[in-house]
Amino acid sequence: MRCLGIDARALRAGRQSGLFGTANVYGWGDDKGRTEEIIGSWFAQGGGRRDRTVIATKVYGNMGPDGAAWPNHDKISALNIRRAVEASLKRLGTDYIDVYQFHHVDRATPFDEVWQAIDVLIGQGKILYAGSSNFPGYKIAQANEAAARRGMVGLVSEQCLYNLYERRAEMEVVPAAQEYGLGVIPWSPLHGGLLGGVLKKETEGRRRTEGRAAQTLADPAKRAQFQAYEDLLEKHGLAPGEVGLAWLLTRPGVTGPIVGPRTPEQLAGALRALELELSDELLAELDEIFPGPGPTPEAFAW
Repeated sequence: MRCLGIDARALRAGRQSGLFGTANVYGWGDDKGRTEEIIGSWFAQGGGRRDRTVIATKVYGNMGPDGAAWPNHDKISALNIRRAVEASLKRLGTDYIDVYQFHHVDRATPFDEVWQAIDVLIGQGKILYAGSSNFPGYKIAQANEAAARRGMVGLVSEQCLYNLYERRAEMEVVPAAQEYGLGVIPWSPLHGGLLGGVLKKETEGRRRTEGRAAQTLADPAKRAQFQAYEDLLEKHGLAPGEVGLAWLLTRPGVTGPIVGPRTPEQLAGALRALELELSDELLAELDEIFPGPGPTPEAFAW
């Protein structure tokens, strides 16, 4: 599954099975929509799965035939939203989506058009709430001000790239989300595995770093940061992946990171992060290794 988020606190309390996060385009290429189909197959097994699960999916990616740039087969025009919701509902095997997220900003579509489509879908009971993903702070503000003019709730969540290494969201996105009452759902909470103890795994032969992660570690200064991170946590007897997730849970506005475990062991580690309490001393040491941008506008004005 391309993107899996689990709210283990609600799971343990028996209120829900968890939160599944996906997108209509996940699966990519000829397999676009496949992850929604996987979730739909799981729902079809019954046992109250759907009722105990929060499902969040996204609209924006090109779902046109053969990947062609057909009008209204991508982005968030009113027609594409209407068309995409129906297709996602069918793949998911459900009659409603809990949180319908805009996967990216659409500079060509005014928010009044977007909210007109969302208002109709909420009225039809096909979606419950709308959220954003990868929105800058000013777009969160624009979206919610437009919704307020229509007497609508507006966005309820923002799913953004945010982790101990990549903290730019703290400058505008997280403050905007807090100002408008959005829950922050970080994606890539371990930055593609780099915060999960990748250097030690490399040394032990348990992992070969590729792609963007390898490019990042090719920079000596960045590699030194991750080495310092792993050395610090080894000194404290802590697992890097668990600390990376636990750190996010200390951040203002964060409701729960999206995790993508590939093994039961990785899932167990993610769940342990919920019980991990980080001391003020350790938080300060982590800030020294991965300093955030600081509050705005002071971060860039003075």
